Amino acid sequence: MIPQQQSDFDHNYLKPYYGKLFPFADIFKWMTYGHDGKHPGCDQSYFGRREFSFTLKGDFYLRFQSFNNALELENSIKEKCPLKIDIGPVYTVDPAKRHAYAQGDNNVFAPVERELIFDIDMTDYDDVRYCCRGADVCLNCWPLMTIAIKVIDASLRDDFGFNHILWVYSGRRGVHCWVCDGKARRLTNEQRASIADYYRVYKGNENSHKKVSLMGAALHPFLATSYTNVLKDYFEKILLTSQNLLATEERYEKILSMIPDESIASELRGKWQDSRRSSSAKEDINVVRWEQCKQLLQSGKHKAQGLRRCVEEIVFFFTYPRLDMEVSKHMNHLLKAPFCVHPKTGRVCVPIDPNQCDDFDPTTVPTLFQLLEELNNEGSRADVNGAEWNGTSLGNAIALFRTSFLEPLQKACKEEIERSYNLKLQQSKNSVGW
Repeated sequence: MIPQQQSDFDHNYLKPYYGKLFPFADIFKWMTYGHDGKHPGCDQSYFGRREFSFTLKGDFYLRFQSFNNALELENSIKEKCPLKIDIGPVYTVDPAKRHAYAQGDNNVFAPVERELIFDIDMTDYDDVRYCCRGADVCLNCWPLMTIAIKVIDASLRDDFGFNHILWVYSGRRGVHCWVCDGKARRLTNEQRASIADYYRVYKGNENSHKKVSLMGAALHPFLATSYTNVLKDYFEKILLTSQNLLATEERYEKILSMIPDESIASELRGKWQDSRRSSSAKEDINVVRWEQCKQLLQSGKHKAQGLRRCVEEIVFFFTYPRLDMEVSKHMNHLLKAPFCVHPKTGRVCVPIDPNQCDDFDPTTVPTLFQLLEELNNEGSRADVNGAEWNGTSLGNAIALFRTSFLEPLQKACKEEIERSYNLKLQQSKNSVGW
């Protein structure tokens, strides 16, 4: 086990980080969604209606910050050096001037656009991991986040048709997902809630034996695909042994409690209590016991659907993504911006490539102190583009953000603006035609 290293965090380090490394221009290009040019279809007020929130030293919290352009955003962040930058929705009006619109009878100040977002936190998995607790994360439990990325990303693309999806390491114990397609940004709260509920499988708590609810005679196609392509293999090949899920009586009793047939649970308990007969020198005890469990539950003499489904329910309980549903359901929820620095670990919130997420290691994510050391070693040498991050460990993360996410997104947004503009022109011509 390799525990996540805690890095010394000094608020004063943020000044050179924001001054030399933070990718302001890239964040601005992202947040404008193509509305930063001179095309007649561009909405010049778009970026200025986006909410930013800053958490300052001493837990001072500044909400409803807004900026007219990239330079205003950059200057404000450099001046205030926030510990955290949160991004909120795009409102009907400039959020910094919201009070001017509060006097009327109509609620003029309201969110109109917001990325579909997901927040997945490792603390929600504390009942299925034994290596760490709370905010601690290591390489033995991180596969739970990898599973979440694989399952949710594939579904967002295949089931909902979204293309512009950004996954970001939270800096400490989880991951964030930003779905940025135009149709995703314009979803209502009700539609967002429906999508969140589409992923809702985990329904348990500490007092209930039935932790997972898999409804129907057959698994939903999305769940069946997730089980076959991701969950089963990760459970059997990684988590079963790395978490020692069946190694002790306390742990296997948790699994036995999920079996509704007491006679089968009792039979397995009897086998497992005699460790001399349930293990061998060559085979891992967790693997042996899991095979015994599957054999009993899926054998011919136990053909009842509930028992055969029990194997799947156990796997789902230990592996299936656990989302913070409220974050996804509401348009006005804030989410931490990429490339912030987590004040507890000093690690930068870097993007994660969903196609290479098996290789992502949270323990090697660059820290603030490390980056400043690299800057010093480079002698503050900038490349031809003036990008000082290019000679640091942050370079690959920003390059990934640009090439795999930002550039395809910008292209799609500009095409959408062009289509929308042409459609309005045509409608205008038709309306005045005789």
